[in-house]
Amino acid sequence: MAVADSRGRAAPVLISGQVFIFDNISGEDVKPFTPEKTREIVMSLQQPAVFCNMVGDWPALHWDVKHLSAMLDGKTIQFRIGLKAMDLVPQFETSCSYVKATLEEFLAWSSGQPSSLSGPFSCFEHSKYWAYADYKYIARIFEDKEEVFQDVRWSDFGFPGRSGKESTLWIGSEGANTPCHLDSYGCNLVLQIQGRKRWHLFPPGDTSFLYPTRIPYEESSIFSKVNVANPDLKRFPEFKNTRAHVVTLSPGQVLLVPKHWWHYVESIDPITVSINSWIELDSDHEARVEEAITRTLVCALKSAESSSDGDPWLNPTEVEATSHEVNLQYLNQAVSVYFKCQKANVSEQAHRSSSGAEQETRAPCKRRKRQVSCEPQDCQLLNHEFSSSTFKAEELQKIPFGPHLVQVLPQSQETSSLGAGAVASDDRDLLHENEGGHFGKLHCTRKQLVMSNDCTTPANQMDSDSSPNALQAALSTNDLLDCLVNPHVIRLVAQLLLERARV
Repeated sequence: MAVADSRGRAAPVLISGQVFIFDNISGEDVKPFTPEKTREIVMSLQQPAVFCNMVGDWPALHWDVKHLSAMLDGKTIQFRIGLKAMDLVPQFETSCSYVKATLEEFLAWSSGQPSSLSGPFSCFEHSKYWAYADYKYIARIFEDKEEVFQDVRWSDFGFPGRSGKESTLWIGSEGANTPCHLDSYGCNLVLQIQGRKRWHLFPPGDTSFLYPTRIPYEESSIFSKVNVANPDLKRFPEFKNTRAHVVTLSPGQVLLVPKHWWHYVESIDPITVSINSWIELDSDHEARVEEAITRTLVCALKSAESSSDGDPWLNPTEVEATSHEVNLQYLNQAVSVYFKCQKANVSEQAHRSSSGAEQETRAPCKRRKRQVSCEPQDCQLLNHEFSSSTFKAEELQKIPFGPHLVQVLPQSQETSSLGAGAVASDDRDLLHENEGGHFGKLHCTRKQLVMSNDCTTPANQMDSDSSPNALQAALSTNDLLDCLVNPHVIRLVAQLLLERARV
């Protein structure tokens, strides 16, 4: 996809080497889909897709970095700093540096102005580092300017009452990225405002090929051990079986990321700005039970380790390792809410069918730490019981793909079979192997030596200098955790636990 104009119109889409301009000839204020139809698409579609010509009249489209800088008026926000050099290991948040700076300083640094104007960024050479102000809740950074919440209008997507207050802001420089992960809760709507971002998406069925891990730990995020932009196929040979869907999101376009789709996101322009909102789903109640089990196990095992191990297992987004007593209390609350909402949903669904959609005014569900409420209104979530395995071909055919809803197809899809409503992954963006091995073993720590001995790695694929003793290295706590809190295991444990609580 190429860049749309500054007002989010005429979004060009690259299909089989040709550029098609999809303009809203009926007028800027006319949406291609009604809010009701858009909501139906969001709640039923189980593969990623891009909405075009839906936000042309949103004031938030003017939220480029200069405009945001004026809005913040010198207020500092935290930026994550990472290396542009590509390693074989994902650049998790635990391995990044952090600075607090103004957007004026970020702009000065990004544009190559004198270091005296770039504040704390002056310590980082722009050619070697990227900066990312990620997960910035609009309700927090603009708490004294609540009127700007209405610049974001998710009501156009069928979620009345949802605005910037329930949305998150992302500001990055070229190269800024989010490690590959899936979100435990909800589905995701992402509006691109400035610059372009490239999304590498993988379906839930690829989970085992992505080597899931809960280290670093944060509630609601399951990370992949694989750096999908530079995969180490020696350590992670099953990654070659993944089905990557790659799409470049341009200003004015909105990406739907369905539930449990893995994603690695990178900024490919000098400055990028995007806004997203996580839409809570009915199935999140069971997911919160699973997350409570995971938190209890991770905190118990990792807290019991020697502090001298030096393993930064807790993601910076987590304030602290909570005690077993607190975690058990959270687990019981999650189980209680699950059963209360099961009962409430029976009557709520009947009420919703007669009275229409209800207002959605809850906070974004991503990283909503341990806020398990027993109030009835928190049971009024969106009914989303579809799964990718049950979403049949005839149901997919009912989705109105075309110039205003662009299907994101896997890279293996032949471009000759694409229609006007499909986007092939850009051939230039194909995931690549480490050519020539020039990255080598950059950080050969004890932990990495242990983790490289995955049982799925054939012995003949081990490094030539590996000794028999290295192959028999003791398993670490992280290895144990990777098995115990594997998503499939946690799902089974949650089901058994809910069955026990039911009787």
